[in-house]
Amino acid sequence: MGGVTPQVRDRSADVLLTDGTTVHLRQIQPGDAEGIVAMHSRFSERTRYLRYFSPYPRIPERDLQRFVNVDHDAREAFVIQTGGRILAVGRYERLGPEAADAEVALVVEDAYQGRGIGSVLLEHLAAAARDAGISRFVAEVLPENSAMLRVFADAGYQVQRQYADGVVHLTFPIALTEQSLEVQWRREQRAEARSIARLLSPRGVAVYGASASGHGIGAAILGHLRDGGFTGAVHPIHPSADTVGGLPALRSARLAEDIDLAVVAVPPAGVRGVVDDAAAAGVHGLVVVSAGFGETGTDAGIAAERELIRAAHAAGMRVVGPNCLGVANTHEEVRLNATLAPWMPRRGRAGFFSQSGALGVALLAEADRRGLGLSSFVSAGNRADVSGNDLLQYWEDDPATDVVLLYLETFGNPRKFARLARRIGRTKPIVAVASAARAAGAAGPDRAGVAALFAHAGVIRVETVAELFDVGVLLAHQPLPTGRRVGIVGNSTALTRLAAAACADGGLAVAEGYPRDVPPQAGAHDFGDVLAEAATDAGVDALVVAVAPPVPGQLSDEDADFAAALASVALAGDKPTVVTSLVDQMPAGVAAYPSVEEAVRALSRACGYADWLRRPPGTVPEVATVDSFDVLTAYGIEVAPSLPAESADEAVAAADRLGYPVALKSAGEELRHRLDLGAVRLDLTDESAVARAYAEMAERFGPGVLVQAMVPPGVACVVELVEDPAFGPVVGFGLGGVATDLLGDRAWRPAPLTDRDAAAMVDEPRAAPLLRGYRGAEPVDREALAQLLIRVGRLADERPEVRELRLNPVLARPDGVSVLHAEVVLGPPADRPDTAPRSL
Repeated sequence: MGGVTPQVRDRSADVLLTDGTTVHLRQIQPGDAEGIVAMHSRFSERTRYLRYFSPYPRIPERDLQRFVNVDHDAREAFVIQTGGRILAVGRYERLGPEAADAEVALVVEDAYQGRGIGSVLLEHLAAAARDAGISRFVAEVLPENSAMLRVFADAGYQVQRQYADGVVHLTFPIALTEQSLEVQWRREQRAEARSIARLLSPRGVAVYGASASGHGIGAAILGHLRDGGFTGAVHPIHPSADTVGGLPALRSARLAEDIDLAVVAVPPAGVRGVVDDAAAAGVHGLVVVSAGFGETGTDAGIAAERELIRAAHAAGMRVVGPNCLGVANTHEEVRLNATLAPWMPRRGRAGFFSQSGALGVALLAEADRRGLGLSSFVSAGNRADVSGNDLLQYWEDDPATDVVLLYLETFGNPRKFARLARRIGRTKPIVAVASAARAAGAAGPDRAGVAALFAHAGVIRVETVAELFDVGVLLAHQPLPTGRRVGIVGNSTALTRLAAAACADGGLAVAEGYPRDVPPQAGAHDFGDVLAEAATDAGVDALVVAVAPPVPGQLSDEDADFAAALASVALAGDKPTVVTSLVDQMPAGVAAYPSVEEAVRALSRACGYADWLRRPPGTVPEVATVDSFDVLTAYGIEVAPSLPAESADEAVAAADRLGYPVALKSAGEELRHRLDLGAVRLDLTDESAVARAYAEMAERFGPGVLVQAMVPPGVACVVELVEDPAFGPVVGFGLGGVATDLLGDRAWRPAPLTDRDAAAMVDEPRAAPLLRGYRGAEPVDREALAQLLIRVGRLADERPEVRELRLNPVLARPDGVSVLHAEVVLGPPADRPDTAPRSL
């Protein structure tokens, strides 16, 4: 009888090179023999010599068959291809049946060397080797092969070198480290940013689907490109017309040499032909405004979307969309308006990503009405490829962007979003409208907890599009507040009182000596003097200005020019100033709002972000782990032992094994902690006490208990780990009890936790005074609680198969903590782990 072929894990991935183009990585197959020979024939003599240490003009058949036939365990090999052509191969081979070492080797076709392929191959080979139980790579490299030596040296591993017999022998462990991950993430950032830069700054644009009649979305985008002043070439692609929209038409993009971006507005059935034509022309990216793909929810639409992305990536192209509004870049040297919006967005310092195509035009119109200028704009539609994470990578280093605005309906890779937000938010504020909705009844943060998660990741989460622009205008034009003391100046007592009340509701403090009311009959000059005095007041961190219109005819035109007076202070000072003005339209740069409540709310959001910036980021402590089948034990999380019992005799036997005194807990999950209902019995010191307690509990709650050795008493706490749709794994902490559960009294942070995260979480719940010695009680060991949270956070970050975890109760005492019960839910990871090799 033949053996059963084991299931081989699919490790294929589309990956980005350093120049922003895409290639496909997959495991080698026996059918690749011809492609390997063809690749080898394109190698220069130098490349063959550096790889094989000899001229090696052709691959012998025996070697070839060994190359393409691997077991995907002790021997693994990946090829990288583009357009169906193999252009690189990397492999490892275990050095013995049970060896922890494997030899690794890479080779890249000459035309693609220096584009980051070697580092990508090494990442994916290391991940596969770790899964196979291999812990160390060895390699032999000729001294003159400086490029390959750099690939190994720059990977973030601790590489040991030894020179012998004319060869450099390299040895390095391949376990993931903070350094190797940082190297991986930085390379990812550069590649993803470059891929977006190519989309937003094309030399030329081809438009597919613009009708000669001038009707339809394709013709509209063509007109917007032409009329927006795009500095590059615009080429309508049409099968028969000589001109479209007043521009010469081409039959194919291959007839032009300067096309980097293609806008696609043809029906879904024609998109594949467009992809092939654009690929042949060397186009770098596609903006697909066509609908009829995944958004339909049909199998055909979803399949068509997958095929679109597969074909585009195979040709080295990235895709915005499908079903999107388009992209825009307001830079004077580009002036790209490849959108359905009929006007070029106002130039400014805010980068704007919108997942929604349907709302895109309205969002751009609102930004223009608010005077909010944009550096660039991307509407991703179905977000089949380019996502908000890609734009965050681009905007991080974009000198034209100071503020990032996000309108998100769903999250692609939540773990990656959380990591990027925490890093980028340190230099550029991120404002997001994001649903982050979870399934009804699912465990995790409540509404307030979700808002706190965003805040602790440095993201200003807002509830509405209007608030998105409220905060965006303030951050784009005004400095950040240095504190929460607010000076209120106005010429209406009613308005200044409203402002003071709004400050109290928003967690802001009205500065001493404020509000300052200017008489209603005062002119703009007098008002400006009071405002200027407040702007220089050392006791004021921010200003709220409220101006009511003067009585008609009471003031001269000069006296009534409040807009100029406000602008002279708001645009010249170093304190953020928000204005509620019922008089004139404010000059550009003044953060003006229709109501004091909206003005103060925006200021409060900015203060929260500034508070986060002032807090040191902290560090993620190393957690020593051990090899263990028990994932909790591996991370040093010890759970007090317990034994199940279905009868009084079994309960007594379990107690004898654990040692007295013991506790009995009802086996029902909802009753396991209900001491108040009698579902928990404590300090049972002998067999009779155990038997009696079991009988009483069985009569009331049904058979079945857990028997557990008693531990010293303490304050009951709860530690949770759940998957959040916006942040991936998040850790929660609170005190135990029905009341705290009912009130949702939990502190939440994204994993992994820094030392400062963990310490802050312990003190954050409203019931936290119970841990610090409430009413004369001895304080518990809060550092031990923080260390437990750090371990759970590390576990969450490194073990994505742990979908949920609940430690309840955790007893906190002056001398440490005890975990009495743990519930772990394992399953396939909810998303691609952020520690995986780079992949789109």
